[in-house]
Amino acid sequence: MSDITPEFLTTRDGRRFRLNTPEEEATIQRGIAADPDSRPLSNAEWKATLPTVRIGRPKSAVKKVQTAIRFDPDVLEGLRALGKGWQTQANDALREWLKTRAFTSSS
Repeated sequence: MSDITPEFLTTRDGRRFRLNTPEEEATIQRGIAADPDSRPLSNAEWKATLPTVRIGRPKSAVKKVQTAIRFDPDVLEGLRALGKGWQTQANDALREWLKTRAFTSSS
């Protein structure tokens, strides 16, 4: 690490964050060291946290297949108006509709 600390950090999407000055960072570290409830985690403690950390949605038992389908604008607007989970609701509605046809699914 160099002795020169950049004043700002810019993310890939262009957001800028002001970095702490060395004096601010030293003050923060002194406060952490003085706090009896604050201690660094050991490697074993960090490893123990890893299985509980999951980013993103939960894994589904049934793997979805990505596809493209064209809807009339009013149909798509109506589906999206259902709110969060509209794609799952559309999938369920199509599954129910298929049950009324001669289609049989392997799942």
